[in-house]
Amino acid sequence: MKICFVGLHNLSVLAPEFKDRMVGGEPVQQTLLARALARRGHDVSMIVADLGQADGMQYGGIRTFKAYRLDAGVPVLRFVHPRWTGLWSALMRADADVYYTSCAGMEAGLLALYCRHFGKRFVFRSASDSDCDKSRLLVRYARDRWLYAYGLRRADAILVQSASQAQTLLRSYGLASRVAGMLVEPPLSAPTHDLDVLWVANIGRVKRPDRVLWLAARLPRAAIHMVGGALPGEEALFAGVRDAAAACANLTFHGPLSYLDATDLYGRAKVLVNTSDVEGFPNSYLQAWIRGVPVVTLIDPDRVIEREGLGVVVRSPAELVGAVASLLGSPQAWQAASDRCRGFMAREFGDDRILPAYLDTFARVMDAGRRGLVAMPSSEAPHG
Repeated sequence: MKICFVGLHNLSVLAPEFKDRMVGGEPVQQTLLARALARRGHDVSMIVADLGQADGMQYGGIRTFKAYRLDAGVPVLRFVHPRWTGLWSALMRADADVYYTSCAGMEAGLLALYCRHFGKRFVFRSASDSDCDKSRLLVRYARDRWLYAYGLRRADAILVQSASQAQTLLRSYGLASRVAGMLVEPPLSAPTHDLDVLWVANIGRVKRPDRVLWLAARLPRAAIHMVGGALPGEEALFAGVRDAAAACANLTFHGPLSYLDATDLYGRAKVLVNTSDVEGFPNSYLQAWIRGVPVVTLIDPDRVIEREGLGVVVRSPAELVGAVASLLGSPQAWQAASDRCRGFMAREFGDDRILPAYLDTFARVMDAGRRGLVAMPSSEAPHG
């Protein structure tokens, strides 16, 4: 089976020479999944942006095909060329059996059109709660929202991060889905836990970086580190956060870091804080828990943090201060939570637990292509 991942920003994780570019959660997840499949002998390719690399470059057994430069083309017209034409050209060169993409946006629709036209199979995976809810969809243009909805309805299978996302997708779009877990790389070195609080996210309004500044002002003795680059269109917010952070003696603002450099900071943290208004199942949670770092957050996917004791879930931003102070102020409570995090990850997030849902889905859609019938198992929480 030939499997192609469509993720224009994936080179930031996949290719060492592009490691300093901005990275989000889905490039990490797509790359980890692609590597895991390639290690098991599958024919894996990837559609990525044109960053000046040669077409057909291979990284760890994954062959890459470039679609287009992200800044190329004339506004409005560039939707057709080079974006539509470039994507379809790369898809043709990949010549896969199954195409896989994630995140709401026009790519889902263009990919569905391609697969429908050429008789290929298409699997979509949600990357956020907002991907499953029409009323919260983080897609700017009406054209792209229409294409995304078209892509969802034409997908041979839809994967989601949590049972709550599956319920929302069914309610909002009338579409069934299957829960598939997330992959995480084990730490390369022993954690040191020599800084108090870590926050990692791209700097955008939905991530609420202002709450980190507010937290730092109220916990002046806590060493807080903040990592994140500017999202497109949010450069002014990034500059404001950077400048405000410079005025906080206990707040270190790193700005954008590569995936590898940010990974090193997880092992130094005692507590990871998430301040977002909207999330899916953040990669940062997994990267923290596998290093024994509890999470303090307003967002708890399928209540896993509350159920497993992997940190503290607060009901309002005002409660963040007390929750962080409580963990930092009690070595015994912190150690117990840290041990639970490590145990949970060892028990639930090995490749042998996560990969079967993906492999079974790919096999089912291929079989459905031969028989004209899709039969997917019902959604269920993978860690409940």
